[in-house]
Amino acid sequence: MLYNEGTCDSRRRGGNAGPGEDMVFNSPQFLLFFPAVTLLYFLVPRGWRMGWLLLASYFFYACAHVGYTVLLLCTTAVSFAAALLAGRRRDPLWRRGWTAAGIVSVLALLFFFKYFNFAAQSAAALLSWLGAAGEAPRLELVLPLGISFYTFQEVGYLADVCRGKVPAERNFLRYALFTAFFPKLVSGPIERADGLLAQMREGRDGWGLDVPFDFDRMRRGLLLMLWGLFLKLVLADRLALLVDTVFADYTAYNGLHLAVAAVCFSLQIYGDFGGYSAIAVGAAEVLGFRLTDNFRQPYLAVSVRDFWHRWHVSLSGWFRDYLYIPLGGSRRGKWRTRLNLMVTFLVSGLWHGASWNFVAWGGLHGLYQVAGDLLRPGRERACAALRIRREAPVWRAVRTLFTFALVTAAWVFFRADSAGQAAGFLARAVTCFTLDPDGLTGLGLDWKDLAVALAAVVTVFLADLLGRKGPVRDRVLALPLPARWAVYLLGLFAVLIFGIYGGDYDPSDFIYGREF
Repeated sequence: MLYNEGTCDSRRRGGNAGPGEDMVFNSPQFLLFFPAVTLLYFLVPRGWRMGWLLLASYFFYACAHVGYTVLLLCTTAVSFAAALLAGRRRDPLWRRGWTAAGIVSVLALLFFFKYFNFAAQSAAALLSWLGAAGEAPRLELVLPLGISFYTFQEVGYLADVCRGKVPAERNFLRYALFTAFFPKLVSGPIERADGLLAQMREGRDGWGLDVPFDFDRMRRGLLLMLWGLFLKLVLADRLALLVDTVFADYTAYNGLHLAVAAVCFSLQIYGDFGGYSAIAVGAAEVLGFRLTDNFRQPYLAVSVRDFWHRWHVSLSGWFRDYLYIPLGGSRRGKWRTRLNLMVTFLVSGLWHGASWNFVAWGGLHGLYQVAGDLLRPGRERACAALRIRREAPVWRAVRTLFTFALVTAAWVFFRADSAGQAAGFLARAVTCFTLDPDGLTGLGLDWKDLAVALAAVVTVFLADLLGRKGPVRDRVLALPLPARWAVYLLGLFAVLIFGIYGGDYDPSDFIYGREF
């Protein structure tokens, strides 16, 4: 099976790639596509803007595979029609029936393309373990890009219409643009109807988009896009060289090397997905739309629960509102709350990839939170006995480092080829650990690359620290003109000079732009 969609395969460089061989955020083609789309968007009459953005979004998607657009159009039409029918009557059974029909239809397509082979192979393995021989059927499918993201967005829309939170959209072009809007199409953020769709309803008439040109808004968006390119090209793609080298044959390295690779993957995936999200939010802002800020200094979290309030915020919110709370949330006692947490995180892991190592990754995060809840009374008593203030800087730093260690250990399951490889990786990291740093320059990066990577890590860390007091770009844009342009040029030169280009580099390789 060819898995070509978004969530997570940084290992595969080349082949059938991410959101189009020719049209990803870090490709030269996108650097031509986006200015052209933006220029025409503000030049055409406002009544034509919705159609222009929809056409540009489908073109962006078709650059990966024309057939993908057919499935996108089908799920859009199904969810649009189901919501219209559900909104026709106030009768709860009628609304729930059509909502359920729409949700089942779009999720069935997601299951077929993404999970059929996984389910068949898992069932065959279970039968084999029980002593029943049999070979699992296997379909040769191409997994459409972004299907997990736009499917969840459609499910959320249907649920919101059923609940009466938003009215059913009656303009198919507007709803199609809400689903296919190119900045967030492939890897999110997963938007809500009362957010992005409501913004698209702010036109002067039923078909237009009343978004005036705003220079300040445009420079804010472009600055965020530049930061996203820095995260992706300077930080993530450089660290990927080290991570790929070690994970390809982890048994050849000692525990220190494995620990370094695990930490580097934590930083890589932050730079990769954080970079994608920054470019997506910035591009949408240039066009006059506000998308969800998906990252809020996640590695400054003081607990795993806090981490999930900061990492992939749109997905965390989706699972909270459409799975955790419907399961009962925290309303049915402590043990039911813990069960709901585990179910939510196991499903979240499976959403990220059709493989048991992703289920293990999600399960670990669920276990972290359950364990934290169980240990909280003892921890609080110990802090009180030792007179440790929870918000003391030193204690906060300790909690942050411990949280980062837990998250990094879980990321190994996310990055590994299998749960078994992840377990072996972690076991070797512990049992073969040595403080001998020899060989660190033989992990795919020479000392110059390591120096650049370290400088990028420090830059991101400082930006996150500053970001706790408000958006850093607001501070940059408030600087005097010479200082502001110095920051612009420094960022641009850093991307151009220190970014990873050429050779074996594949510009389609966003981790959350793939899935298996």
